Amino acid sequence: MSFHDTARVVELDIQGMTCASCVRRVEHKLGAIQGVQASVNLPLESARVFAPAGVDDQQLIERVAAAGYTARLHEPAEGHEEHDDPGVQLLPRLVVAAVLTVPVFAFSMVPGLEFPNWGWWAAALSLPVVTWASWPFHRAAAIAARHGSSTMDTLVSLGVVAAYAFSLGQLLVNPALTAGHSMESGSLYFEVAAVVVTFLLLGRFLEARAKARAGSALKALLDLGAKYAVLLKDGIEYRIPAGELIPGDVFAVRPGEKIAADGIVREGSSAVDVSLLTGESVPAEVGPGDRVTGATVNASGRLVVEATRVGSETTLAAMGRLVSEAQASKAPIARLADRISGVFVPVVLAIAVVTFVVWLLVGGGLAAAITAAVSVLVIACPCALGLATPVGLLAGSGRGAQLGILIRGPQVLEDTRAVNTLVLDKTGTVTTGRLAVDAVDPAAGWNANEVLTLAGAVESASEHPIAQAIAASARSAAGSVSTLPRVEHFRSAPGGGVVGIVGQRTVVVGRSSWLRENGVAAPDSLRELFAAREEAGATAVWVAVDGHVAGFVSLRDTLKPGSAAAVGRLKALGLRPVLLTGDNPAVAARVAAEVGIAPSDVFAGVSPEGKVDAVRRLQSQGSRVAMAGDGVNDAAALAQADLGIAMGSGTDVAREAADLTVMADDLGQVALAIELSRSTLRVIKTNLFWAFAYNTIGIPVAALGLLNPMIGGAAMAASSVLVVANSLRLTRFGR
Repeated sequence: MSFHDTARVVELDIQGMTCASCVRRVEHKLGAIQGVQASVNLPLESARVFAPAGVDDQQLIERVAAAGYTARLHEPAEGHEEHDDPGVQLLPRLVVAAVLTVPVFAFSMVPGLEFPNWGWWAAALSLPVVTWASWPFHRAAAIAARHGSSTMDTLVSLGVVAAYAFSLGQLLVNPALTAGHSMESGSLYFEVAAVVVTFLLLGRFLEARAKARAGSALKALLDLGAKYAVLLKDGIEYRIPAGELIPGDVFAVRPGEKIAADGIVREGSSAVDVSLLTGESVPAEVGPGDRVTGATVNASGRLVVEATRVGSETTLAAMGRLVSEAQASKAPIARLADRISGVFVPVVLAIAVVTFVVWLLVGGGLAAAITAAVSVLVIACPCALGLATPVGLLAGSGRGAQLGILIRGPQVLEDTRAVNTLVLDKTGTVTTGRLAVDAVDPAAGWNANEVLTLAGAVESASEHPIAQAIAASARSAAGSVSTLPRVEHFRSAPGGGVVGIVGQRTVVVGRSSWLRENGVAAPDSLRELFAAREEAGATAVWVAVDGHVAGFVSLRDTLKPGSAAAVGRLKALGLRPVLLTGDNPAVAARVAAEVGIAPSDVFAGVSPEGKVDAVRRLQSQGSRVAMAGDGVNDAAALAQADLGIAMGSGTDVAREAADLTVMADDLGQVALAIELSRSTLRVIKTNLFWAFAYNTIGIPVAALGLLNPMIGGAAMAASSVLVVANSLRLTRFGR
């Protein structure tokens, strides 16, 4: 039995992590349990743990505690986010540090503000800053040290303590060092310790607030669900919490209310605002038999809905799970950053020691050696490196959820960059999958409206898609649903057609064989045109009245609005669109021409099994293939493709097989999804570049004594804030 057959997933909330080194240590501790795999997310302060059946939750929590952090089982309950907000917890320490640091910095650095024995005042004022205010750094460093490890807090704690302790030692050795007004007491670094702590606390505070913003999109998504439902039972309305609905319950939705669960409309018709889930601004018209999705808003009429999926089974809940899983997962590039950060701190500690020793050996003096070593410790903190990927993914996937784009995992970002060919399933993806009347060709002595009205009257009694399309077109042409003539003595033949009496006239509608069965011969004058319509990709049916052909009706699958524009956007993204369909070549060629796909990139007459072969064939030719589809028969091809994209109107099977799901029934959303994925990857790479560049440049500059520790502290705090701020640009994507 494989690991995946037995593993269960445990979600943990973890407190106390501050950097990528913490992430690495927690993952290492959990991974030391046989059969356990863990993925820790720093911005979400969470861990997603795959544990075999023999490992209980308490073991996992104790392992995290052994690493020096606090863990608890994740509870989706609301209401404690504000209490747990690390930004709120840091604020008092930040305020105290800032208030005390300003005078210390002023009379330590500004000529004219010094006064006799100012050094003792600086020592006294900065003492609370380097102890109480910076306690989170010291505590985290001590916990790491107790477990034989080190984190970025180790660097901060050592740097601050070294600067303060050295300065205090100088004062104790020579109490008269600042007895005069001179500023030549260059061996005191109280202001360095205080300013570094203040800057770092400010960085942590801004970082916490920004991270909360980055994760707010998912919280907003999950808050979209209706809180209450109006249950209908024995003709009486009961207002109950939406979570108490069960499948089969019938509930009412008044205009302006949210739909409480996924279901099927049983009574009423209305326009439903689906923008909350799909990002589409145009309301969808629904009526009896149509499916509706929980959390969408009933815009006009009263609806009676039968619940089919409730609670955690709804589409909204599934979206939330997909987004959470994606945000908790890690791309290979993120794991590389974690590994680098894990060995980074010990290396920096060694560089600081070497710097200190070298400065002493070359005669730079004790003060210069301490300044350089402290600068190395402060500038080297890899917090920006640890935040670069997870915060970018958090912001990108959160914005995607708002737009109705679900990214299954961070690997998808890499895949969207690599693909160069996009295979589009025709029906349901490029076209609506619903037939519509394209043309009515009357025989001599008839007009098109008469032919369509009589055909629509008979077809209105049938449920066949062709019949429904003709009836709908006839009603539309007539202008009212009540004006179609009544049909009597109706009968139909599967695969043939229909026949009925309309106003004492016998009307036959169907294929050529059905006409012959009813003793009607098609006139030569129309046969050639009929054949031409079919060769052009239309589906045509004859209409005969009282034994004579009155004309024929041609129907076509209609293009989705915006499909042609979407194909243009996909080409602009450097993708080669390929049309795949089981229809005949004539239909495929027409659709391809209408949306702008080259004739050489049309695969027609392809069976469901053949779709997989088509994707494989493109892959064997060196293409990196993305596949967009919506049906059960697309699932295998979606899984085979390098990137599977499920259209939101499609089946659950297709969504499960896909890497990326667009909730809107619009090909333009596919282009938008790829644009968003690529933008997210671009932001992450930008973050990583600047995080690496900051450390790579900063450490040697500090070791050479060219960097004041205060500037190093400010730069380190700024780097984290800039990484988060750069990621937050994604929250405005597509606006």
